Amino acid sequence: MMLSFLARRTLHAIPTLFGITLLLFVLFHWVGGNPVYRMLGKNASPAEITRVTHQLGLDKPLWHQYLDYVGGLARWEFGRSWETKQRVSQMILDGLGPSMSLAIPAFILSALSALAVALIAALYRNRWQDRVLVVLSVCGMSLSMLAFIIAAQYLFSFRAGWFPISGWEPGLVGIPYLSLPILIWIAASLGASVRFYRAVFIEEIRREYVITARAKGLAWPRVLVRHVLPNAMIPILTQLVMELPMLFTGSLLLENFFGIPGLGNMSVNAINASDLPVIKAMTFIGAVLYIAANIVGDVLYATFDPRVRIS
Repeated sequence: MMLSFLARRTLHAIPTLFGITLLLFVLFHWVGGNPVYRMLGKNASPAEITRVTHQLGLDKPLWHQYLDYVGGLARWEFGRSWETKQRVSQMILDGLGPSMSLAIPAFILSALSALAVALIAALYRNRWQDRVLVVLSVCGMSLSMLAFIIAAQYLFSFRAGWFPISGWEPGLVGIPYLSLPILIWIAASLGASVRFYRAVFIEEIRREYVITARAKGLAWPRVLVRHVLPNAMIPILTQLVMELPMLFTGSLLLENFFGIPGLGNMSVNAINASDLPVIKAMTFIGAVLYIAANIVGDVLYATFDPRVRIS
């Protein structure tokens, strides 16, 4: 049953993926203008323009260019970076490790922290503890990631000297470099997540099964953890699954400001340098990851609630 459900969701994603490739091709090969002029600059000679146009296959019909484009994507071939002259696929593989070393622990810790704080707010709803947590959450939502980065680097790296101000090392040696970016990620994402999870928990608390559990004498902490949390997983999973594609690029600003050589930093540098092959590759992979995240979300929904498979 689950395999057939997964197969149906995967087949439904194929037209969406086709539409994404078509849209990206139109944006980058037609609307965006001739990339040869961007690559060679304004002072390129006609002979150079003709040579590079033929080299990139831009002298072929549009339908032929589109088939070449889709074929390259299927082979994980994104061309070479205009800025570094490296293969884009290899650049992505090189940047994957640094991005994952930041994004995975930050994502897990921020999700667990938000769930814990939201449960506490729901437990003490309409009391001063709840109001304080809600005010702090709103304050956290009002500040941008840039504000968190600048304040944390100044206070904890420059003034206190507790963390390195930038850098990255693989393995356990790199933990001091990643500690402050992970804490910033958690602090910046906590506000919105706590507000959302708190609203979900309070809605579940009002249901009859919670009233029945309380009538049987179960304590509030046990009711929240054993009953409310599992039944609130569908909207919580929706929120978490939509954040999964961010694990690929990590945080653009965090990687850029802390000198982490990950995919986010690579994307920012590519945008600044108008490095079209890298931008195209990251855009396509990001779109595919959102499709995959939706499929993963549907599978998780079906795992927690079998009625989803029937519908």
